[in-house]
Amino acid sequence: MIKIKFVQELLNSIFEKPIKSKSFNFFAEKKKSISTKDFIDNVSSAKGEVSALGYAELLMQHCEHLSENDLLDFFKLIRDNYEISAKDLSVAIESYKTEQSSNNLINLLKLSEPKRREIFRRCNGISRGTIRLVNIRKRLLKLLKNNSELKAVDHDMVYLFKNWFNRGFLILRPINWETPAHILEKIIAYEAVHQINSWDELRARLAPKDRRCFAFFHPAMQDEPIIFVEVALMKGIPSKIEDVLREKRDILDPEETSVAVFYSISNCQKGLAGISFGNFLIKQVANDLNLEFKNLKKFITLSPVPGFRKWIRNKSPKVDIKLEKCVTREHFLKNHDLIMHHIGNYFMKSDRPDGLPNDPVARFHLGNGASLEQVNFLGDSSINGKVLSAGIMVNYLYDLDKVEKNHELLVSEKKINVSKLAKKDLLKYINNSS
Repeated sequence: MIKIKFVQELLNSIFEKPIKSKSFNFFAEKKKSISTKDFIDNVSSAKGEVSALGYAELLMQHCEHLSENDLLDFFKLIRDNYEISAKDLSVAIESYKTEQSSNNLINLLKLSEPKRREIFRRCNGISRGTIRLVNIRKRLLKLLKNNSELKAVDHDMVYLFKNWFNRGFLILRPINWETPAHILEKIIAYEAVHQINSWDELRARLAPKDRRCFAFFHPAMQDEPIIFVEVALMKGIPSKIEDVLREKRDILDPEETSVAVFYSISNCQKGLAGISFGNFLIKQVANDLNLEFKNLKKFITLSPVPGFRKWIRNKSPKVDIKLEKCVTREHFLKNHDLIMHHIGNYFMKSDRPDGLPNDPVARFHLGNGASLEQVNFLGDSSINGKVLSAGIMVNYLYDLDKVEKNHELLVSEKKINVSKLAKKDLLKYINNSS
C-alpha cells in the first residue's frame, strides 16, 4: 500500500499543474481589451515559462467562453497564422541537402512542424490543460463537418494527443460498487452500448461477483474515464444480451465460470475520437482476468452490428422498408432468411475501398486480432438493437495466442478469420436468393 501511495503521489506531482492566480495578476488588465489574435500571439511569443503558462491560461479561458462562430474564427486564425513557413522550410531543406549534420536536421524538423502545436503544448501545461484541450477538440469536431479547411488543425491536435495518451501513460482501474459516486455517475452517462437507466441497473452490473468493469484513466484526467469495458463471467457463450443484463438471475461463483464476455465497450471522451484505446484495454483486461481466474477458457464479446441497417438502406431500400415494418419478434422471425442473407453479405463481402469489414465494430474487433465466432439472430430485441442492427448481435473471439496472427492477416491480406460454424451458416444464407 505504501508503494502504491508513493507512486500515486508521484504521478499527481507530475500531472497536477496548479496555477496560482497571484502569480499572474499582471495579466489581468490585458485580458479585458485584447482580441482573440492577441491572446494567441501572447502565448506564441512568450519567452519565459511563467509568462507562457499565464498567457495560455488566459487563452483557454477565452476559448472556453467563445460562441461556436467565434470559436470557428479562433481555429481559422490559428490555422492561417501559425502554419509552417514554406520559405524557411525550403532554406532548411537546402541546408540539409548541402550538409547532413545533426544541427541542420534538428532545424529542419523544427521548421517542418506547424507553430500552433507549440501553442497547444503550452496550453497543456496549465491547470487541467489536458482535459480542457480535449473538450476544445470536441467542439472542433462539430465545426469540421462544414469547415474541412480546419482538418490540418485537427491533425495537429490528434498528433499531440497520440503522444500524450500513449499506452505508457494509461492506468487500468477496476470499477466496482465501491468506486466514488462521481465516477460511477460518469459510467452511467458515458455508457454508449446498453443504456443504464438507474442506479439499481448500475449496481446489477458492478456489484455481483460474476461481473467486472475496467476503465482506462490518464494521470492528467484522474476523475475522467477515457474508455471502459463491462465484463460478464459466464459458463457459456451468450447469444442474447438479455442473458447478460437480466437482473433476476443466478449469480455464479467466478471459479465456476469458463467464459469472460465483453458485452459493452464505451469511449468516454468525444474529443479523443480517432485515437484507439480499446485494443489495449481488451487485451490487458483479458490477460489480467486470465491470471486471476485460471478456469477461464474463452474471452469473447457480445457485440452490436451498428452499421447493418444503414448499409441495407443504401444497398437495398426495398428491404429496408420491409424491415421498418418489423416491430414484434414474430415479424423478425418471418424475415429470418432475408435478414441472414444480407448479414452474410455484409460480413463476408466488403464494399469499402480498403477491403476492410463494412461494420465499424467488426473493423475494431477483427482489427484487434479477434475472430468472428458466431452470428446471433435476435440477439438484441431492444428498440435500439432493431433500429441499428435488425436485432443481430455477434460474438468475436479473442484467442490470446492467435490475436497477433489474425491482426496481421487482416492488415496484409484483408482476410477475416471466421469460425467454421459461423462461415458455414453465413455462406448458406448468402447462397440463398433474397
